[in-house]
Amino acid sequence: MTIKIGILGYGNLGRGVECAILHNPDMELCGVFTRRDPESISLLTPGVEVHPVEEAISMKDAVDVLILCGGSAHDLPEQTPQFARYFNVVDSFDTHAKIQEHFEKVDASAKEGNKTAIISVGWDPGMFSLNRLYAGAILPGGHDYTFWGKGVSQGHSDAIRKIEGVKDARQYTIPVKESLEAVRSGKNPELTTRQKHTRECYVVLKEGADQEKIREEIVTMPNYFADYDTEVHFISEEELLRDHKGIPHGGSVIRTGTTGWKDENGHVVEYSLKLDSNPEFTASVLIAYARAAYRLNKEGVSGCKTVFDIAPSYLSILDGEQLRRQLL
Repeated sequence: MTIKIGILGYGNLGRGVECAILHNPDMELCGVFTRRDPESISLLTPGVEVHPVEEAISMKDAVDVLILCGGSAHDLPEQTPQFARYFNVVDSFDTHAKIQEHFEKVDASAKEGNKTAIISVGWDPGMFSLNRLYAGAILPGGHDYTFWGKGVSQGHSDAIRKIEGVKDARQYTIPVKESLEAVRSGKNPELTTRQKHTRECYVVLKEGADQEKIREEIVTMPNYFADYDTEVHFISEEELLRDHKGIPHGGSVIRTGTTGWKDENGHVVEYSLKLDSNPEFTASVLIAYARAAYRLNKEGVSGCKTVFDIAPSYLSILDGEQLRRQLL
């Protein structure tokens, strides 16, 4: 049976979901819902219509899984609980400190509607979370380390763009090489925020903007740059579009630990990603979990789940026998 996927929000992530559907033969795109003028959006998939978001609930019977592609700051905290009452949903909510609060709201809504919701799906939270769990369960006396980058942080880039006088910006998160090497060698260093990552900013100014004032505002911005060594480069719009148009990202989650009667043997477990397109990879993870949401709901499961709750076989298009023969 073909799983009918709806997309709510058609930015970078929504377009990534549309592309990911193309690579999953058990799925088809059945509609896109947007807050923009539907006439202003041109899809890649022929024959699929774009609808105002207000029409989504009236089309709930035509959609097997609705993938929510809004932002974590303002969109998903409202949208996921709202739509989980009417659809099986998957989102990429990534504000780590608020995941439990988000879970509770979505869980109540999904149970009320007998729907299955899976939240905080992506690579971190998501794939990195799973690897932290697996490695921690195997090496319980160890240490966790997470390094992000080198890659574009869309949230930090947006924070710079909101500064008065800034026309456009890209911000790269970069692991500190010496710290990463110390962790990989099993030295178990105690690292501060500043010792793990640096931040590099490329900024296009509006005409007449005060360069030094903006530089100071960036490097002292709390919760974003104040705790990091931050470099700010002012460049032209042409340079930004030419040299920084992509959205690459990646990183590593590492667990170090010991085994043996006297902890005599050390181990390092590492899972790493190098992504040409952050939103397209995230979209591909969302699609795999949309398959899981569909299957779980068919089994009568309702409420909210995270990646910790989903058996790996629910993600794959392969059946149990194929998985055992080909991958186990």
